[in-house]
Amino acid sequence: MSEELKNNVEKALDEIRPFLQNDGGDITLLSIENGKIVRVQLEGACVDCTVNQMTLKSGVEMTIKKYAPQIEKVINVG
Repeated sequence: MSEELKNNVEKALDEIRPFLQNDGGDITLLSIENGKIVRVQLEGACVDCTVNQMTLKSGVEMTIKKYAPQIEKVINVG
């Protein structure tokens, strides 16, 4: 994983993290595979949230792609 790509993904997570923390949750970057697939772990209230898949797709994935367009998929490792 390139340092630049990792930094861009972290910037994206830093942008969305305050919204998750407002709801009692958080998110951690676990890995970036082949420069295309980001694995994250939703934490706290986000784990049991009924809309976490929507949050993952429309919030997290969209924000990561804004910073790192080469990313194809974001997966929550629960």
